[in-house]
Amino acid sequence: MPNTTTQGLTCLQRRDLERFAARIGGFGVNLAVLDADGQIVLRHDAGRFASDAQAVVDVGHAVCQAVRERTEGSGEGRVWQFCDGHVLLATALCLPCNSPGCVRLAGVMVVDLGENASWADGQAPDSAYISELIQLAVQKFQDATRSDEQMEKMGMELAQVYEELVLLHKINTNMKVTESDGTFLQLACDSLTDIVPVEGIAIVLERTLEGEKRFMVAAGSGLIDLPPHMTALLHSRLTEELHRAQEALLDSEVDSPFRYDWPASVRNIIAVPLCTKGAQSSHVAGRVQNTVAIMGYMVAVNRIDKPDFDSTDMKLFASVASGCAVFIENGRLFNDLKELFVGSLRALTNSIDAKDQYTRGHSERVAIISQWLAERVAERESLNHEQIHRIYLAGLLHDIGKIGVDESVLRKNGRLTEEERERIQRHPSIGAGILRGIKQMRDIVPGVLHHHERVDGKGYPEGLIGDEISLTAKIVGLSDSFDAMTSKRVYRDAMTVDQALDEIRKGLGTQFDVKVGTVFLESDIYHLWDLIQGNNPSVYGGAHFADYGTTAVGTLLR
Repeated sequence: MPNTTTQGLTCLQRRDLERFAARIGGFGVNLAVLDADGQIVLRHDAGRFASDAQAVVDVGHAVCQAVRERTEGSGEGRVWQFCDGHVLLATALCLPCNSPGCVRLAGVMVVDLGENASWADGQAPDSAYISELIQLAVQKFQDATRSDEQMEKMGMELAQVYEELVLLHKINTNMKVTESDGTFLQLACDSLTDIVPVEGIAIVLERTLEGEKRFMVAAGSGLIDLPPHMTALLHSRLTEELHRAQEALLDSEVDSPFRYDWPASVRNIIAVPLCTKGAQSSHVAGRVQNTVAIMGYMVAVNRIDKPDFDSTDMKLFASVASGCAVFIENGRLFNDLKELFVGSLRALTNSIDAKDQYTRGHSERVAIISQWLAERVAERESLNHEQIHRIYLAGLLHDIGKIGVDESVLRKNGRLTEEERERIQRHPSIGAGILRGIKQMRDIVPGVLHHHERVDGKGYPEGLIGDEISLTAKIVGLSDSFDAMTSKRVYRDAMTVDQALDEIRKGLGTQFDVKVGTVFLESDIYHLWDLIQGNNPSVYGGAHFADYGTTAVGTLLR
């Protein structure tokens, strides 16, 4: 039976050599395999005679030395014959090598034919025939090894492709227009470095600061130094490469000197563009073709596990960069859609307010007051940002039903008839009916429909009592009343802020909800007053309120 160890041989290689040893043992000869260091790692004795272990080791050393020194005729396939009492046949176990002139010596196979006297008929097996069998065995060994290595390489490539597909899938599934640019781009950088080991990676986008366009790092991972002058220089060099019909900027000293001057820390570098179609966008930094422009780029430095970035890396980086560009462009289109939508809503509410010169700006002010009050309520109760956004929109659209009320009734200077009063009291139902037809608006319908309800049940249109009225309607109703009381009407002058607060205080538990009304009364009303009057908007985040409508509309378009 063969005596084996695992030194220097894979399980598959050892198995194949053991099988050959058993077969050639049928001729009554002994076989040994030595590793590249000259140690016997496999031995098979046929039992006809004993082999001299030292002689076998000496032959193995001689063959290894000849192969390493590339002695003439020591190439693959040669079978040496040694005769020192026993006839020993030896051949090098050389493995395929990718580099020209490179020899991968796995070991030496030695077959001991014994001496003629050890055979009953006085004649050892034909050495030429055994040599041919040895050559065939070595060829099979090499073919099997080559096949195993190709399978291993293919498995590694498939694993790499799988990881890349998982990465692209992860990026695509997180491509939500409601996600912020920074969060998504950071996810792309972190995910890419999980499968492509680099020292540093960054995504650079063009930004406008103080009226000046600059290239700034939007996301990054690892160690990468990109001061302002370098971000602009990288953009310029990448654009130059794209004009040369290259898909990316790849630079290193592996095959030739650097094409560009880089900091001393850079051993190799890759940069791929984030492109957008439709170059008319004001965000575009550099035009590449008539219909494609660069909005930024992804850059990585110093590949860790190999000397340079290659075409496979370039394709992966380009795919990720393309996904990032699509996300950014979709985000910009989504913002444009939000601005268009909120602009349309404001135009609609302004047209309603314009029907009565005394209520001009009323809807916008009620929206701001509603948001203010909702944020104060959220400090005491569970109320998330999306709910606050919807309360703002309910305040903005609370009077949309007045579009169905005649202007003569809205502007009447004097006491309303019962019929006219009924016509005005239908406006919450009209507004709710309009909004029900818009799927995204259905959550704010209760706030519009019930903003004239009272907690004592004396409101309209449904006469709801207490908690039958939604929190949104309670907040919008109080906000509507406060703005109405502090605004000049055709039939009366505006109240002062203190007078309006006194009226709200008197109405707690009857017209207004106690909890909501108390929160409003305890808030800093004069800061709110400055906001809705447009006096010193910076007192409480004026810029925040200016953009709030667009943010709020985003919750409806998810």
